[in-house]
Amino acid sequence: MVSKLDIIAYYDFNRIPLMSQGDTTYCIGRWRHSNLWFKGIKGRDYGNIFMAELGDKKKHAHTLLPSEPALRVKAIETLLVEKGLIDPAAIDAMVEAFEGRIGPKNGARVVAKAWKDPEYKARLLLDASGAIAELGYSGLQGEHMVAIENTESVHNLVVCTLCSCYPWPVLGVPPAWYKSPAYRARAVRDPRGVLAEFGVNLAMDTDIQVWDSTS
Repeated sequence: MVSKLDIIAYYDFNRIPLMSQGDTTYCIGRWRHSNLWFKGIKGRDYGNIFMAELGDKKKHAHTLLPSEPALRVKAIETLLVEKGLIDPAAIDAMVEAFEGRIGPKNGARVVAKAWKDPEYKARLLLDASGAIAELGYSGLQGEHMVAIENTESVHNLVVCTLCSCYPWPVLGVPPAWYKSPAYRARAVRDPRGVLAEFGVNLAMDTDIQVWDSTS
């Protein structure tokens, strides 16, 4: 008796086994227009099992799948939970903390203090990590932070061309657009155009400085 299957990741094609754990094999396969990585029983036809379990929904299987990164994350999380290495509740609590209680509220408090306190502003521009730590904000992805100031003649734009380096302790988790390949490429190539799309229309004589957060 085959239990109901969970589609846990998305990747490539050809039904090639990727990893095994007990009686479970994680493999990749293709069904019509959908590339699927699904969890099944060793030695079974994963594609047929998947289609049988979908029932009436199989005609629209491709519309049921989350994005590729989301499915990869789900695959990794599923394996770690099954091995007893992580607690799902702890992950949910961490995500909630960074999305709801930290970002970008902490960053707004830092900026507000710099507006009101010239001495703090000077410390922030000289040693951002130290000045931000004065307010109790530090931790993962905040080990080395730099503050830069926009002026009437200079506007700064930050991008991570390598991945998605971001100051989590003050801004929370990086938004999807910041991590997207399009932003990472265009921010360097056409910073003025990118800023305009965000509603920031600068005079042509304003100098735009692009900072790569991986440097």
